[in-house]
Amino acid sequence: MKFYLLVLPTIFLSQIIFSQSKIESDIESSLVNAKKGVYYALSNLQGKKAKFEKALIADDKLIAKVKVSKELNGIKIESTGFSQTNELTVVLYRSADSLIKDGYIKKSDLETYSDDE
Repeated sequence: MKFYLLVLPTIFLSQIIFSQSKIESDIESSLVNAKKGVYYALSNLQGKKAKFEKALIADDKLIAKVKVSKELNGIKIESTGFSQTNELTVVLYRSADSLIKDGYIKKSDLETYSDDE
């Protein structure tokens, strides 16, 4: 009887730990794909469009959906990363000054990021 009292809780706890690590792995995969969308958006900011949306696809699978909108004195990037049946959304706000400092836009493009279009 003591054997069952020791073994059953151990088996039960190991299943809980395994399921938590599986969820953590799924979230991490979705986050990596959402980051790919953010990096894509930051590298494609040049232009006068107020908004754009793109879907990133690799190996016939949807990796991320990216929405970029120019806001007053900056931008808003919304990237949704997908992994199997999971999706994770990351929203990033960057000011025009930090975009210039990091080299994503030129100082001459500053007026297009200051207008409320």
